[in-house]
Amino acid sequence: MSYNLGILKTLLCDRKFRVPRMWSNNELKKFAHLFSGRVINVSGWKDIDKEGSRYKDYFVNAEEYWISNYKSEYRGFQGTLENEIFLDLTQPLPKELRHKFDVVFNHTTLEHIFDVFTAFKNLCELSKDIVIIVVPFIQEQHADYGDYWRFTPLAIRELFKRNGLELIYINFNDWSNSSIYIFAIGSRHPDKWEKIRNHPDNKLNYIDNYFVGTKIIRNSILYNIFTITKNCLQYLKNLRYKIKMRNVKR
Repeated sequence: MSYNLGILKTLLCDRKFRVPRMWSNNELKKFAHLFSGRVINVSGWKDIDKEGSRYKDYFVNAEEYWISNYKSEYRGFQGTLENEIFLDLTQPLPKELRHKFDVVFNHTTLEHIFDVFTAFKNLCELSKDIVIIVVPFIQEQHADYGDYWRFTPLAIRELFKRNGLELIYINFNDWSNSSIYIFAIGSRHPDKWEKIRNHPDNKLNYIDNYFVGTKIIRNSILYNIFTITKNCLQYLKNLRYKIKMRNVKR
């Protein structure tokens, strides 16, 4: 029953923004309870998951939960959120924030920052161990404060590697009629997280040959018929050649 309700909910939702958000929220729910210590949602606005909850509620074992925003005059609300700090990801990270947190979570922010390499470095430097990111692979250009980048699984792996972390989990909603998000977890201590690495939804071992986005652009029926016919004719041609060569050898 709940499965059918989930399908109905998906069908009734905006597939450009809401459906991938719901998918990425479900991804976070798989792992958030595994983490303890000090957690921060970077550039988290009001920490809402857009499904009626706060991301703080996902990290049930966190000892402290923090949130950062860009500037008080932007989307953060200084004084209204507990443990809120203001952080510009394009500027050098303050020394007191280096490795201050056990878990750094960042949802769909990096595409809006032109200096993405500095921003990713800062996310990694904030953490003693875990960095969780959600980024778009396919989504229409949006936001009046800039929208610059789209990411592939290979890019995410290299960004983590460049900053001293190892990619331990990656997944994506590779659907044909929806924006596509990528959900990824990097760690400084990957050996601690075998449960995450061995999760059945982890596509980590396939990202070199499993290409996200193959369902987005579909060829016409006529093109498919043409391609199948061409391949069949080529197969018959090769088969005739093989038969001919066998007869010559005899």
